Amino acid sequence: MEASAEPVLYQKLQIWEPNMESEEEEEEELEEEEEETSESLVLYLRRPLDAPGNKVDGLPGAWARLVAALLLLAVSCSLAVRQFQRRGSLTGRFGSVAAPPASVHSHPTGVYHHGAIISPAATCSHLGQELLAAGGNVVDAGVGASLCLAVVHPHATGLGAMFWGLFHNSSSANTTALMSGPAQTLAPGLGLPTALPALHLLHAHFGHLPWSRLLMGPTMLAQEGFLVDEPLARALATQGTKGLCPLFCHADGTPLGLGDRATNPKLAAVLGRAALTPTPALAGDELLSLLARDLGLEEPSARPMPTLVPALQFSMAQGTLFTTPGPSAGPELLALLKAALHSGEPHPDPCPPLLQTAVTPVSSILATVDSSGAMLLLTSSLNSSFGSGHVSPSSGVLLSDLVDRSATSAWACPLVLRVSPDDTEADVMGLVASGNPKMARAMTRALLSHLTRPQTHTQHQQQPQQGPTESSSTCGQGTLLQVATHAEHSHVSSVPSGCCPFEGF
Repeated sequence: MEASAEPVLYQKLQIWEPNMESEEEEEEELEEEEEETSESLVLYLRRPLDAPGNKVDGLPGAWARLVAALLLLAVSCSLAVRQFQRRGSLTGRFGSVAAPPASVHSHPTGVYHHGAIISPAATCSHLGQELLAAGGNVVDAGVGASLCLAVVHPHATGLGAMFWGLFHNSSSANTTALMSGPAQTLAPGLGLPTALPALHLLHAHFGHLPWSRLLMGPTMLAQEGFLVDEPLARALATQGTKGLCPLFCHADGTPLGLGDRATNPKLAAVLGRAALTPTPALAGDELLSLLARDLGLEEPSARPMPTLVPALQFSMAQGTLFTTPGPSAGPELLALLKAALHSGEPHPDPCPPLLQTAVTPVSSILATVDSSGAMLLLTSSLNSSFGSGHVSPSSGVLLSDLVDRSATSAWACPLVLRVSPDDTEADVMGLVASGNPKMARAMTRALLSHLTRPQTHTQHQQQPQQGPTESSSTCGQGTLLQVATHAEHSHVSSVPSGCCPFEGF
């Protein structure tokens, strides 16, 4: 998606008008009149006490001085009123009391001065933007928005999901991968939840705001309710309500529809308690205890094993690529990119037959970026739509059905490109895709198109970062997000265009 180029416009402030000089002359005449009047009054009051003028119609000198003082007061008040009225007219003509008009500074759609976030839900993009505006960094915004998606998009992600992420630190120029570890089984057909400890670990190392601050919004949404949006309504209509009532059903058992209000108070309680956990290791313990009680299990022996590791990287002439290690799809994507670059083919097949799976995974993605070049790409999945379809009665959490330790997370392949210093198109670019494995291949095509696109730039003129094209969606249903920094501005875009709301400041 290409943002249309629009120039940056500045409006010149008009502070003075041509008739200002005449008004200044009136001011000077007024001041001279005041000085003359004051001088005559002062001279009158300074007459000797025994002077004949100190009596009015035979009154003693004290009464004369009193009358003179009253005259002075009256004249002073009259002059003050006249001056106030004149200044009021100046204010009406010049607006000198009001603040000067601000400069008009326009940007193309999806371009922001400071930071931006893009996600599948408008509510969560707004929550992430609020965290950025509150002084948070891209990790705060991304983690908070992910927890929000865990509430409002239970068909694609949740506290029972697996998370993968890629964080580029603009200060150190290091890129770190968030790994959920291999899939583990909580019970037959039910995956071990890893979301809370994984997100807490990421925040503990790179976040800025307090951990509890990130959970305030998601907890309130789960407790007070949220409106079912189009993706959730479509998933409920397709999936049916088996195992999902009463959370996502009407009283008659029919699924909630677009615009209906849903609540999940049990999930709100879990998030509220998680906000109080001091360390990532303890973040998921409360949830595991509730799940074990619901399933009639002893305390599960398996524990979440999220880690932060250096990202895989591949250096090339245009810069350095970073992605997540296995068992994500990152290594396969790097192999595909290497083969395409070495072959010299500018437009390889965007849908190679790699990583084919028996079941098309359902995943959720988001991206956040700031103008310094820091960015966070997050992707998560319950594997299937609504995961296992099992809602824990005590926690309101939907569990994943991803239990194969050797399974490749074909939906997880975020990419970061840190370009060479002489490339003026963008400092850093990030891509993350959701949908089936073929859609992830479209991300490869988008990146190769970016690398082979002619790089043109006019000095001192901001050029909008070109986004992925609509042809990237030829691999099937899915979503591709792109974030970038260029000329100290943040850029966000998506395919399909408009599929994911974004906000910035």
